[in-house]
Amino acid sequence: MSRRTTARILKIFSFTAAVAVLLLGLLSGTLSPSVFRILLVSAGCFLLILVFCADRFYRSLVSDFSNDICETVDALMEDREPDNFQPYEDSAVSKAQGKLLQYYDKMRDEHRQSDLERQTLQELVSDISHQVKTPVANIQMFTGILREHELDPEKRNEFLNLMSAQISKLDFLMQSLIKMSRLETGTFTIHMEESRLSDTIARAVSAVWAKAEQKDLQIDVDCGSDVLVRHDAKWTAEALGNILDNAVKYTSAGGSIRIRVRPWQFYTRIDIADTGIGIAEEHYNDVFRRFYRAEEVASEEGVGLGLYLARGIITRQHGYISVKSKQGEGSTFSVYLLT
Repeated sequence: MSRRTTARILKIFSFTAAVAVLLLGLLSGTLSPSVFRILLVSAGCFLLILVFCADRFYRSLVSDFSNDICETVDALMEDREPDNFQPYEDSAVSKAQGKLLQYYDKMRDEHRQSDLERQTLQELVSDISHQVKTPVANIQMFTGILREHELDPEKRNEFLNLMSAQISKLDFLMQSLIKMSRLETGTFTIHMEESRLSDTIARAVSAVWAKAEQKDLQIDVDCGSDVLVRHDAKWTAEALGNILDNAVKYTSAGGSIRIRVRPWQFYTRIDIADTGIGIAEEHYNDVFRRFYRAEEVASEEGVGLGLYLARGIITRQHGYISVKSKQGEGSTFSVYLLT
């Protein structure tokens, strides 16, 4: 029963009681005492009956309200919409049902998010296990060979160098996982300040310069020393360094990498273009996924976290990264930093 109907009934009860009292007052001067007493007793009985009826009426309302709410809870527990739900009715039951449904939807969304996070964690553990398995197996194999066989010094050094390379791979993986963990949990701090972008790019280039020289790659930078951008120099250099590392890794010897900085609407745009193997258009988004490695580069070093970390770092500075590429001709990664 709606609040409007309830109020109407209560008004009728009150009006009836008021009329009865008014009539008694008017008749008190014209009736004999005995007749007046009879009317007074009758009026009292009538008022008692009204009180009794009102009590029964309220009990019925409370019972109906309780039953409706219980039915709503039962329906939600069975993952179905209540049969008696009338969202457009202006009543206490409808309002209570609406709040219960809102709470139910919120809890269901949180449950889905929890399931998604659990699945993501399982995939992460599986990916880490897969990444660790190969270098650990290689180290165990080389250790067994060195322990069980007498090798000449040259061969022994060769196996030791192979073990050192596998240990370095494990160390790189652990460092990347630590960065990824800090990134995802938000435990690393971004220190935004206006500084020269050329210094940040120089820091990123210095991290890959030795590898580039080994492959005879030419790195050109087009960035004025007067370009000032509000950013975290350390983490931005890390992001740009990861993109450059991929460019060096997947560009053939004798190729080139060009870094160009220019204004772009509300951003400062940094283009990193290489003459590498390129990326298929359907994999533009995949390259930013955690642990993603294309089949054609599976034999190359790396664990598939560089671009994932780069995008996370830039995103947390309110920027973004895009990519354009053509297989066999190279790729261009564009980093947009908010000006």
